[in-house]
Amino acid sequence: MAQTEGKWIKLEQSGTGPGARSSHAITIVGLKVYAFGGEFTPRVPVDNKLYVFDLNDQTWSVAEATGDVPPPRVGVTMAAIGETIYVFGGRDAEHQELSELYSFDTSTNKWALLSSGDNGPPNRSYHSMTSDDQHIYVFGGCGVTGRLNDLWAYNVVSKKWKKFPLPGDSCRGRGGPGLTVVLGKIWVVYGFGGYELDDVHCFDPVEEKWGQVQTNGEKPTARSVFSTTGIGKYIFIYGGEVDPSDLGHLGAGKFAAEVYALDTETLVWKRWEATGDHPGPRGWCAFAGGQRDGQEGLLVYGGNSPTNDRLGDIFFFTPSCFEL
Repeated sequence: MAQTEGKWIKLEQSGTGPGARSSHAITIVGLKVYAFGGEFTPRVPVDNKLYVFDLNDQTWSVAEATGDVPPPRVGVTMAAIGETIYVFGGRDAEHQELSELYSFDTSTNKWALLSSGDNGPPNRSYHSMTSDDQHIYVFGGCGVTGRLNDLWAYNVVSKKWKKFPLPGDSCRGRGGPGLTVVLGKIWVVYGFGGYELDDVHCFDPVEEKWGQVQTNGEKPTARSVFSTTGIGKYIFIYGGEVDPSDLGHLGAGKFAAEVYALDTETLVWKRWEATGDHPGPRGWCAFAGGQRDGQEGLLVYGGNSPTNDRLGDIFFFTPSCFEL
């Protein structure tokens, strides 16, 4: 295969799964995918069950969870460190933005409420979250009074939040941006700030400095609510909304279907040609980086389609390149 090729695989599903939905979240712990939140009807949270998908036998089940179970929500985010899953924010059935951080211990199936807005990020939904080996990072989203551009870190060892310096006017508040950690830096990619954005920003957590990054190459068009993961020195993105609906969240905008990767060393974008069972155009998906059959890639589950129908299928994209 050429360096900028990859393959999509559609995974089979059996068991009791979440079904079709959008504005939900997933994360991967080992060979299991955990899914939470989302909507089937616009703005109406479906449930608050935690679903588990086994990547080996491709079977869904529902976790028999105990503890501080989060109420139903949409526009929520998840990330995992070790065997622990972290869930932050979202929007409830009354359309109120939320600010709680929950953890779920996959070894004991127990939820715990770790913090709320009084000592962490203020209320928000449709933000982005990522992690490294010791921190959960939260950026942006739709706040109570408008779109946000703040970056926070939660240290899972000290169990404390830290707010980083704001990035400045060049990085406007936005919902649905890409957020990932690559080579020790935190990257903010695109998003929706009243219109679809195509800027890239980078934050150095050691020096605590922001910088806007000028990229070139086969640059993707402006977009939001796309799938994102960091693999090696690359930031991979798939799909997303490139033209919002006149109905806002109630309608379906125009969605993209391509896979692009940004080389964070050369700052050059490349379009990744994809073979296999392609998921087609979509946005508002749940997504996570992880491994399947020993290969690192991007898992995409569900989302919204150009016909405004919620989707319930699962795909795994594996890039083929020699310098990951």
